[in-house]
Amino acid sequence: MTQRNRTARLAAGVAGAALLLAGCAAQPAAETPADQPTGTDAASTGPRIAVAYEGGVLVVDGETLEVIDDLASEEFVRLNPAGDDRHAFVTTSEGFQLLDVREPELTDLVVEAGAAGHVVRHGGKTVLYDDATSDTTVFETAALAEVDGALPDAEVIEGVEAHHGVSVVLEDGTFVTTVGDASGRNGIRAVDADGTEIAVNDQCPNVHGEGAAADEALVFGCENGVLVFDDGAITKLTSPDEFGRIGNAYATEHSPLVVMDYKDDPDAEGYLLTNLALVNTEAKTIEKVELPDGISYTWRGVVRTEDGDAVMIGSDGRLHVIDPATGEITASHEAIEAWESPTEWQQPHPAIAASGDVVYVTDSANSTIVALDPHTGEEIASGELPHVPNEIAVVG
Repeated sequence: MTQRNRTARLAAGVAGAALLLAGCAAQPAAETPADQPTGTDAASTGPRIAVAYEGGVLVVDGETLEVIDDLASEEFVRLNPAGDDRHAFVTTSEGFQLLDVREPELTDLVVEAGAAGHVVRHGGKTVLYDDATSDTTVFETAALAEVDGALPDAEVIEGVEAHHGVSVVLEDGTFVTTVGDASGRNGIRAVDADGTEIAVNDQCPNVHGEGAAADEALVFGCENGVLVFDDGAITKLTSPDEFGRIGNAYATEHSPLVVMDYKDDPDAEGYLLTNLALVNTEAKTIEKVELPDGISYTWRGVVRTEDGDAVMIGSDGRLHVIDPATGEITASHEAIEAWESPTEWQQPHPAIAASGDVVYVTDSANSTIVALDPHTGEEIASGELPHVPNEIAVVG
């Protein structure tokens, strides 16, 4: 069994000028009125939104929803906030590429990866996972904010068997990572700061997704339930259905209650879901909640707000506020047009993100984005986008 590699080394290479040369070139920003500030003058300390589209990434002002810059990249990219209020990681064929939203630039700084996967922000660490090797790269989040021409030093924890996985580092140095191989993934393993294994569980077929709840309780989705890592021990919570796949967690570190997506029909077509799972990491319980008729969503359509509510953009085009304790929909507001399930998961469809208690929703059919107050349904701002939006990430 491979011990944890404590030698700090920078696998995150700085790519040369040849890397994605065309993809890194900034495109002209969208036109703005003469009296409207642009670039770093536009809400430079407020939230900004990275919006992926086919061929690039837009940087959007989080207050006005005006496009600040348009940065060319690859045909399909994914987005993850770096956690430092300045950067996001853009997953490309080369690895994790650093996007600066304050001085808008898709930099040439790349954490090289054979198959860039999940990015986790927790406990002052930003953790990157390479599906091709199962290696984990760990940055001090605060150090990323000070990037100036080079990436900071990173710790690389070598993987054992490559698989589509995820890793988390807790505040005391405990390292929790998924386990599996090319034929499948089936659980999680935890080692302490000295590299000693403290817990392992292989009863989580198709383990996917991760969330950190209150008191650093971690949840991981399984095809038949959830694994909870808490206080050095792993607890398996079994789905109420024989097939009850959970793949994504919507958690907040201020609450033991985690909302998770839930699929109970392995033969269902499309990606729309009509159930949720509610997990209580203190009580170690799991509950399935069926949504009212006519309401469905995809994994891209749920977020937690600052006050702990779960907020969903439904396929009915409405913004639904959900009590994470009961699964009850406590409010519904008009947001965008109704939409249908994508036929492939990569295809553009509405996405949701939050900054505090402001919720952002994209409408891929109309290439627009809106900012809403989930409590009142008030539209705070709206904006037109020059490309069809896919994934979004809020920075700041």
